[in-house]
Formats: sequence, structure tokens, C-alpha cells
Amino acid sequence: MRIAEVSSPDSRHQADYQERLLSQLDSLIKQIESHSPSHSQTLSALSCDFRQTLTHLSQLAPFSSNSLKLNVWKLSYRLWNSCVDLSNAASISRSSSKFSADAIAELRYVAADLLYLASDVAGVPSPAIKSAFFYYKTGLVWHDLKKFDLASSCLEKATEIMSKLDISKVSDSGDKKLLLDINIARSRTAWEVLDGNLAITLLNRSKCLVFGLFEHYKSLANQYLMFAKSVLSKNETNSLNDALKFMNEALDLCEKGLAETRTREETTELRGLKFKTLRFISAVHLQKGEYESVIKCVRVLREGSFNVNGGDGGDHHASLPVLAVKAWLGLGRYGEAEKELRGMVTMKGIPEGIWVSAVEAYFPAAGTAGAETAKGVFLGLLGRCHVSAKTAVRMVHRVTGDDGDGVSEGAVKVRAKVVAELVSDERVLALFAGDGVDKERIAIHAILWNCASSLFRSKDYQTSADMFEKSMLYLPFDTDNRILRAKSFRVLCLCYLGLCQLDRAQEYITEAEKLEPNIASAFLKFKIYLQKNDHKGAINQILPMTICLDFTTDFLSLAAHEAVACHALSVAVASLSNLLNFYNSGKPMPTKEVVVLRTLITILSQDSGNESEVLKYMKRAHARTSELGPGCFFGKEEVGRREQNWFGVMSWNFGTRCGKEKNYELCVEFLRLASEFFGMLVDGQVEVNNIMVCKSLILSVSAMIASENQKQTALLDTEVKQAVELLDRAGKILTSLSTGTMDSDLFFMYTFNAYDIQGRLNNSESQELLIKAFASSKACNPENLLEIGLAASQGPRSNPQVATFALNECLSALLSSPSPNYQSVALTIRKLIAVASIHRGDTDDDAVHDMYKQAYRITVGLKEGEYPSEEGKWLAMTAWNRAAVPVKLGQIDPAKKWMNVGLELARQVSGMQTYRSCMEDFISSFEKKCLQFGTGKTKP
Repeated sequence: MRIAEVSSPDSRHQADYQERLLSQLDSLIKQIESHSPSHSQTLSALSCDFRQTLTHLSQLAPFSSNSLKLNVWKLSYRLWNSCVDLSNAASISRSSSKFSADAIAELRYVAADLLYLASDVAGVPSPAIKSAFFYYKTGLVWHDLKKFDLASSCLEKATEIMSKLDISKVSDSGDKKLLLDINIARSRTAWEVLDGNLAITLLNRSKCLVFGLFEHYKSLANQYLMFAKSVLSKNETNSLNDALKFMNEALDLCEKGLAETRTREETTELRGLKFKTLRFISAVHLQKGEYESVIKCVRVLREGSFNVNGGDGGDHHASLPVLAVKAWLGLGRYGEAEKELRGMVTMKGIPEGIWVSAVEAYFPAAGTAGAETAKGVFLGLLGRCHVSAKTAVRMVHRVTGDDGDGVSEGAVKVRAKVVAELVSDERVLALFAGDGVDKERIAIHAILWNCASSLFRSKDYQTSADMFEKSMLYLPFDTDNRILRAKSFRVLCLCYLGLCQLDRAQEYITEAEKLEPNIASAFLKFKIYLQKNDHKGAINQILPMTICLDFTTDFLSLAAHEAVACHALSVAVASLSNLLNFYNSGKPMPTKEVVVLRTLITILSQDSGNESEVLKYMKRAHARTSELGPGCFFGKEEVGRREQNWFGVMSWNFGTRCGKEKNYELCVEFLRLASEFFGMLVDGQVEVNNIMVCKSLILSVSAMIASENQKQTALLDTEVKQAVELLDRAGKILTSLSTGTMDSDLFFMYTFNAYDIQGRLNNSESQELLIKAFASSKACNPENLLEIGLAASQGPRSNPQVATFALNECLSALLSSPSPNYQSVALTIRKLIAVASIHRGDTDDDAVHDMYKQAYRITVGLKEGEYPSEEGKWLAMTAWNRAAVPVKLGQIDPAKKWMNVGLELARQVSGMQTYRSCMEDFISSFEKKCLQFGTGKTKP
């Protein structure tokens, strides 16, 4: 045996160590082969063991033995296949996790390193390419797991292996494809880590690896297109330009690839990619606002002129009309855009999102003028394409302008008309029939309702009614929508009320009441009666309103306002009267009770003949004031004072008006109420109100007396007692007033009325005291005394003492005047003579004679006609006539006394010359006869 053939101990030891490492790898692989992907914790531990063993084995490389290399090769393939099985199992296992996927990827990495460690193996074709393939596939796995550093490491290892090969000697198309795929994968990984320059460099470098093969052109073009999409998704400043560069690269590769295609299938596939690329280019030009370029791209796509291998026409993708529509709109050529849009109707099976996008682009640009086109396109596509209810909602929303795009009222009306035609089309209604479209049905109803509401607010009631009616097409006839249908009927009633189509409005509100009887429906019915001037019907409708379950008193207040606006005052009165009934119910009230009463009285006062009704509510106001107190009923401070004063003034005005109209009974009631309202204490106005209270009290008694004279029926004892009480109150107020604030006429009226009432009580002493107190006051004047004297001197309750006193006081006051009123003087003298003559008779003939003598003294020295001639004649004649009885009785002295007075008076009165002559002749004859028979003894 040769020495060289004897193995050294080190060699034997190394071989044993290798065998032991390989045995460990085999044992680990067996564990992997029997391993479940759910045991991720164990799998990670195994990958660590693999990596450690591989590290020890790599220290022994390179291997000299081919058998050892082959053994390592086999172990690598076993591990790789196990990883493939684990990956497949994990993909369908619910228990798979990211952690186990990382562990499997690590095991792949070990398999790739193990294969690379084996290096060249005799008998195995292209071992380097297979090793590069393992690294390539592992890099792709790491890339998918977002471990881009590990992916880059694997792909760089694969590139390094492939770079050592002579490309010209690589004949297998799969191996050539691997070269390109590795480069593209590296480019993708670099792109992910934001190393854009490296990614683009790697892609550009890949152009020399296409080898004129169709698949290579396609893969590289697809990658350029992917980068373009990625750039666009970032939405950065230069994204459009960068994306356009990538797309142009992809387009160029597609064009070159088309020259290398060998089969029709390859040509069709690459043409499709080129069409797609060109569509993206067109979309980028659209985003950049390069509309002419978009149109050129669309034309090229449709004509198919770039197809170097010929073909059966250009691209007919559904997105082309959208691109064309938007480009033509950008150029302001709306007619061309409309042609494109209408052309979509002829395309079968066009995706819903595509044509919706086109319509949405066209409509805002074309505006209201495009509403009809949009409707036509939508209806045209219904039969050719799949159209969902959701899309119909979207279209209606766009056309109505419900998104607040600031259209004019006229445009809204036009759009509403188009929408009404659209939503009432049977084909559109069919989209919302059945189950599964409840949300869409609710949505379109809401859009139509909102559009109708907007039109209603702009007072376009006809169009609004049309839209409300169309919205009801999308309300199912079920219990859940019963209330909503009733609401729709009520709104339609309002629309036709606005259009003054009252019969149709009544039809709708009747339907609403059938579905949901409530206060809103009852009130609208009330309003229809008002519009029809059916005041009786409106009044009868008030009660049904008040018994509605959701009734609130606000509706009665609103009803009154509506009635006043329609000049239906009787309806307003009925509404407010019913409203008053709720002030003790505890319900919240829309306004204060005093305001309701004031409004009622104001309404009633607008027409004559309502005095009794006014009095009724005046009494109610007074009763509520007594019940609640002035502060609670009228209000506090200045507001309360104004309200209180208003009721007092209104009572006063109605009282004086009734007095002028000789309606004395109502006059008494109103004036008594006025005294009550004015008599309530009001801060800062006590004195003014006291005067009004006094006036009201005194005038009410005057009205009572006037009523008695009018009806010629004596006052009842209760009425007399009441008058006494009223006058007592007035008297107390008059006493409390200062002289400066006292009204002389008021004092006289009080005195006159009190005198009259005391006369009914046969209290002559009180009468005399009243008149004397009045005569001594500064308020007294001759005319008042004359009136009192005249009243006291006549009638069934005359008082001669008062009459005499008043007339004497009157005569004294008249004569003391610098310019006496001799007409009044004459009348006073006449009445004094009459009182004395009637009540004294012949018992006090001298007193009467003195009155005549006083009259004579008054007339002496007066200018002719200054003293009333008729009164002077009356004095002269009556004085002369008083001598007749004594003459007949032969009473010479009394006869002479009266004849002399009569003659003296006749001499002072012009126009009595003839009478004076006769008187003088008679006196002369009488005296002669008296001389013949002796004075006073016998008849002359």
C-alpha cells in the first residue's frame, strides 16, 4: 500500500463531520416533512436549527466529492418541496399566521443557500440557473411578506449567480425569462423601499433582456404600467408627468412586442395591453387638462391604426365614451359630448359605473340644458345594461341638483320636470320593486321630497305638487308607511291651497284623514273652509280640531290669525272664544288671556251691532280680573297699566257710543264696567283714573234716567238703590279731588243726577243740601242753576223750595254779570213767578207782586229790544190780567196794584202802544167809577 493512499486522521475526521452534518440536515428535513403549519413556534425553532447546521456545513465548502454535492442538492430540493407543501397547507388552513409564513420563508432561504452551497453537480443541467431560481422565488416570497431587505438580498444573490453566465449561451426560453424576471423583481423591491432611481435603472436595464420574445415584452410593459399606477396613486406634484413617462415606455414595449408576435393569440393579448396602456395615457392627459391629446388617443384607440398586424377594428372599451365626453366638455364642445353620451346607449353590457361617471361628468358642465339628455341616456341604458336602484338614486340626485350646486329657480323647475318624467317611468319604478332595495327606495323618496319642499318654499306650488306626487310612487302601501303617506297628502293639500284649487285640496286632506286623523289634517280642512268663504263650515270644524289627540291650543290661535287674514271675523271670534275655554284647563297657552280678550273685542268692534258681544267679553275680562287679580291678569308695571287702560277706554268709548245712539241699557253696563276698570289702582295714574271713574259713574246714572224716560217706565227700587250707590262713590271721589282738578260740568251732572235720585226717595232735605252745596261752589254757573230750577219746578217730583232757591240764585248770578243774558233773566223770572203762583197761590200775593216789580226795575233803562219783547209782553199782560179777579170782586186796591204794574211794564216794552192806550183808558174809567161809589166800598 502506498503511503498516499492511506487516509490521514484529519481527512477521516472531516468526512465524519460532514456525514454528521448531513445526517442532522436529513433529520431536520424529516421533521419538516412531517410538520403541521399550525405549529409555528416549533417551525421557527427548526429554521434556527437549519441555519446553524448550514453555517457549520458552509465552513467545509467547497466540496470535492460530487456525491457529497449531489447529496446536499437532494437535501436542498427536499427542504424546498417541504416548504412548498407547508405553504400550500397554510394557504388553506384557518390556523395559518404571519409568523408561520415568515418561518416557511426562512426555510426557503435555507434551501436556496443549501443549493448554492452544493455548487456545480455533475449530471445536473444548468445548476447555477436552478440555484438562482431558488433565490428568485425566495425573494418573491419575502417581497410578498413586506420584508424588502431580505427580498433584495435574495434577488441580488440570484442576479449575482446569473451574471456569471454567458447570456449568449443561454438557449432555453425559460432560463432567459428568469433573467428578466429577476431584474423586474429587483426593480419592484427597490420601488417599494422608495429607491426610485434604482428601480427605473433596473427596468431600463431589463430592455436588453427581452430577447425579442412576446412574453418578455408583455412582462416588462406590465411592470412599467404598474409603476405608472403606483405614481398616480400617490397624487404628488409631478405624479402625472412621471406616470406618463412610464406609460409611454409601456406603450413603446407593446409596439415593439407586436412586431415579434407569432400567433394571433399573442397579438390579441399584447394589443389588449396596449389598448389598456393607451387608455391610461388618455386618462392622464384628461387629468392634466390636455383635452386635444385625449381626443387623439380615443380616436387612435377606436380606429386601431396602430395595429401593425392588422385586426378587426379598434378598441371598444366602455371607458372610451367617458374619456371622450369629459374631453369634449373640457373643450367646451357640448354637442360632441352629447353625441358621445347618446352613443353609449347603443353599447351593450356597458358597466354601470362607467356610464354613470359619463353622465355625472356631462350634467354639471351642460347644466340644466343637459337634464333631458341625462334622462334619455339613463332610460336608454335601462334595457341594455345592468342598472341598479342605487344608480337610479345617484342619477336623480344629480339631476335635481339636491347637492346644492347653486342653480337658479328656473333651472330647478326644469330639472324637476325632467326628474318627474324619469322617476315615473315604469322601467325606473321596476328597479325599486320587490325586496332588497328598501334603502334605495327611502333615499329616492327623500330626494324627491326635498326637491318638492324647495319648490314649495319658492312658491312654485304646481311643480312642487308634481314632485310630491312622484315621491309617493316610492312609498309602499303598507302599515309602516301609512303616516308618511298621510303626511304627503297633507303637503299636497297645501300645494293646491296655494294654487287655489280648493276641491282638489279637499280631496287630498280627506285621504290624509283616512290614514291619520290628527290636528294637522283637521286644521287644513278648517283652512279650506276659510278659502271657500264657508264661514259656517269653518266654525263647525273648530270642535273637531279641539278633540284631536295631538291638539294644542296654538292651533286655535293660528286659526284666528288665518280667519282675520281672510276677513272672516265671525270665524276668528269663534276660534278665540273656544281658546278662552282652555285657560282654566291647565294646558300650556300660546298667549295671555288678556291678549285673547283684547283681540276678540277689537275684532267685534269693527262691525256695528256687536255691542252685546263686546259687553259679554268685557264682563269676562272684569270677572277674570277679580278672580286672578289685576297684576296676574293684565300684567306687571307698564305693560299691565296699558292693558288695563285699554279695557277702560274701550268700555268708555262703547258706553258713550251707545249713549249717542240712545241705547241706554248697554250704555249703563259699559260705563259701569269702565268705572271698574278705571277704578283699579294703577301706579302713577291714580288721579287721572279717578276722574274717569267719576265720569263713568255719573254718566251711567244719567243713562239709567235717560232709559227710564225712553221706555216711560219708572226705575225699579233695585235700580234706584244701585244709582244711589254709584252716586255715593262718585260723590266721594269728587270730595277727594282738588278744586283745580274738578270739572264743573262733572260736578253739575253729579248734582243734577243726585237731586233726581233723591227726589225718588222723597228726600227733599238732601235735595236742598245738594243744590245749596252746588250753588256755593266755584263750579256753579247761572245756566246750571237755571236747569236745576226748571227741573225742580216741574214734573211729578217737583220741589218748589229747591226751584225757588235755584232760580233766585240764578237770577242773582245773571244780574251780577257785567253783560247779563236777559233771555235767561226773563226765563228765570217767568219760572219764579210760575213757581210762586202755583205753589203759593193767593197766600203770598205780595211776593209775586215783588217779582213783577223786580222785573220792572230790571227793564228800566234797557235799550229797546235788549230785554226779550215777548217776555216783556208776557210780564205786562200777566200782571194786567192778575187785576181781573180783584176788579170783578170789587177789590179796588189789589186791582189798581196789578193794573199799575202791568201798565208800567207795558211802557217798557216796544210794540205795546195800543195795549198801553187801552190800559190807560181802562184805568181812567176804573178810577172814575171808584170815585162815584167810594173807594173800596162798592163795585165800580
